Amino acid sequence: MRPRSIFVLILIGLAGCAPESQMPVVVYGPEKTTPPPKLTPMPMPVPKPTPSAPVSPTMPNAWIPSRPNRAWSAIIIHHSATDYGDAAIIDKWHREKGWDGVGYDFVIGNGTDSRDGEVETTFRWKGQLTGAHTGETPGNWANEEGIGICLIGDFDRTVPTGRQMDSLVKLVRFLQQRYHIPKSRIYGHGTTPGGHKTECPGRRFPMTWLKSNL
Repeated sequence: MRPRSIFVLILIGLAGCAPESQMPVVVYGPEKTTPPPKLTPMPMPVPKPTPSAPVSPTMPNAWIPSRPNRAWSAIIIHHSATDYGDAAIIDKWHREKGWDGVGYDFVIGNGTDSRDGEVETTFRWKGQLTGAHTGETPGNWANEEGIGICLIGDFDRTVPTGRQMDSLVKLVRFLQQRYHIPKSRIYGHGTTPGGHKTECPGRRFPMTWLKSNL
């Protein structure tokens, strides 16, 4: 045998006879997986506190008196018992009686001499003065503690307009909240405790409807 052939056989034998214990072992470790990054939860938006809303967004500034408030404890509803009028006309009528001016705190128009549903604030409310709208109550309490509201119209014959009632509800709600006046202290002139007998604010005035909508 040629020397080159012998050399090749020796190489094959060495390679094929290597014991298993000496074979290189490849160790496959567990797959290395990169864990997903932890997601930081997005903070929930915190709602901003809502400031307390006024009684009515359209509440006229004239309803808030510039003088210190009196200790009002009741609201008394009247009608003018006429088909027309406004605060200035009633002021004239009352001065002709020898009074110092219109006796009410507020006058709500019917569309004749002021706009339908317009709320006029009188000098009494602006100055927080004693009213002159409900006489003969013990100690004059109804004028001292009662807020007088007059609606233009004769509600023995007709009923207030829808706009008058809308304005009245808004005004009375404002006064109730500001002065802590309960429904039980809202009167028609004729049902005011201790007052003289009268049909005012008229037999057709919807007092039950008014109170159910406050």
